[in-house]
Amino acid sequence: MTEARESAGPHARHVPGEPCWVSLMVHDLAATEEFYGELFGWEFRPGPQQLGPCVRALLDGREVAGMGQLPPDRRLPIAWTPYLASDDVDRTADTVRLCGGTVAVGPLDAAEAGRMAIVSDPSGAVFGIWQGAAHLGTAITGVPGTPAWDELLTFETESVAKFYVSVFGYEVEPVVSADFDYVTLHLGGRAVAGLHGVGHALPRDRGSYWRTYFEVCDAEAALRQVVDLGGRVLRPVHDSAHGRVATVADPEGAEFSVIQDPC
Repeated sequence: MTEARESAGPHARHVPGEPCWVSLMVHDLAATEEFYGELFGWEFRPGPQQLGPCVRALLDGREVAGMGQLPPDRRLPIAWTPYLASDDVDRTADTVRLCGGTVAVGPLDAAEAGRMAIVSDPSGAVFGIWQGAAHLGTAITGVPGTPAWDELLTFETESVAKFYVSVFGYEVEPVVSADFDYVTLHLGGRAVAGLHGVGHALPRDRGSYWRTYFEVCDAEAALRQVVDLGGRVLRPVHDSAHGRVATVADPEGAEFSVIQDPC
């Protein structure tokens, strides 16, 4: 990942292409609320119900993330899904198709909150597109319990980077390294997301996917709490150029990373 965290501040409209929201669809919504409520201090209130029961996670009264309940017969992968902002979801979805991606859901209205679509890039990685109206997206960043970074894990970055540049107009900044395939996506000179080519380390049964990083005060303490709450540690705490990082899974298997920002 790279440094792109912002300090908490007033809720503003997100620039097209900027990660603006993150959501999770699960089978046991009540248990998932309990897990993340204990881990991040989130509270919850009902959200738009077009796609079934869902809630919005709040931190200090401001919206951070969304969660929804899958129908009992749906056996989709349980995964955090980032949403990228758009001024026109319908046009962006058309561009996704033209550039080799797939539109799985929508575009459709989410009541007065906005308009959305769920799509995938040519490598199969799923993400959302959000056109905000009453709901602009994540209302607070830069404090523990908030999304800090979104990163695509894929086989190689060169071809998939062309897709995201074509759809959202990103500028790209590759990491110059013989053994590290990483590209940072920029908007207006600011890093907003990363693409990480991991080659054959990519799980064959899963394919490419987006991973969300959440900020915490103490990474080691967060991992102990994850385990106590029924989750798993996938990669222990380690030092990176941007802080102490670890990767975990919640009780239903949704992966995410935590990054330490000492409080």
